[in-house]
Amino acid sequence: AAQPTPAEQDAMERMLDDALAAGAVGFSTGLAYQPGGAAQPPELEGLARVAAARGAMHTSHIRNEGDDVEAAVDEVLSVGRNTGCATVLSHHKCMLPRNWGKSRATLANIDRARGEGVDVALDIYPYPGSSTILIPERAEIIDDIRITWSTPHPECGGEYLSDIAARWGCDKTTAARRLCPAGAIYFAMDEGEVQRIFRHERCMVGSDGLPNDAHPHPRLWGSFTRVLGRYVREARLLTLEEAVAKMTALPANVFGLAGRGQLVEGAWADIVVFDADTVEDRATWEAPTLASAGVEHVLVNGCQVHPAAPGAARPGRILRREAMAPAEPGPAR
Repeated sequence: AAQPTPAEQDAMERMLDDALAAGAVGFSTGLAYQPGGAAQPPELEGLARVAAARGAMHTSHIRNEGDDVEAAVDEVLSVGRNTGCATVLSHHKCMLPRNWGKSRATLANIDRARGEGVDVALDIYPYPGSSTILIPERAEIIDDIRITWSTPHPECGGEYLSDIAARWGCDKTTAARRLCPAGAIYFAMDEGEVQRIFRHERCMVGSDGLPNDAHPHPRLWGSFTRVLGRYVREARLLTLEEAVAKMTALPANVFGLAGRGQLVEGAWADIVVFDADTVEDRATWEAPTLASAGVEHVLVNGCQVHPAAPGAARPGRILRREAMAPAEPGPAR
């Protein structure tokens, strides 16, 4: 693929610098998708140097999450190592059974980079299925693929690709091409590996949710309560306080959101009141938009938004990057 000319690279870097000066937290790359997949290390490192000079970050959907996942992680770590730019690996995973277990190596490489001074964090959503656009090239290598939406065939939302192909009398690749443009859920991850990644001390929780899909992944409605109910209360992977920090203080610190993520005097009052004994996700693969249970109140900037009062104002604010001092340890609340 063609690489940017010096003038094009300079234009990108100036645009990025302008955005960072306005308070953007950093820049993101989607190396697994086009046209982002055309970007090579010199282009990425040029942008990362601009971000590093502003104390900002690079978040990346790495180039490959299957057979080449280790090399893909190392590529992004090298950008951080060579430029001093803080780095986040978005929704880290290892797809396909033959690659399950590779997170032991990828997490070790992340820790090695951290030991060399690279500022690295990552995030997960707590499910063994991923979701993105429907990619026909995956049709024959992943057994279970569920369609979330389809422009030419909206009636197929929620169905499995294999069932659609059988009904149409064709192979799964042909069916996928007929469905496109479309979205899908890919069941190609190992729950044990998801949990291993989740336990890493620099791993945050994120939903990566897609709210407009006709039959979406349940992660938008269930990620955080799933962690609290299944990973904390049931599996006891972490303490409640550790898990809450992965959703609040850690991301606020990583993304430079001053005054957020802590219950301290003078901070913005973003507060969730939940019952630790009953909180749980209710959204399922079959009913993905069911609300969670056990969440009693949600406040944004000190204003109650759940339960929502009729006609209530929306108190949200645009968040801009600000330098944050390390949090002082204090009593659990």
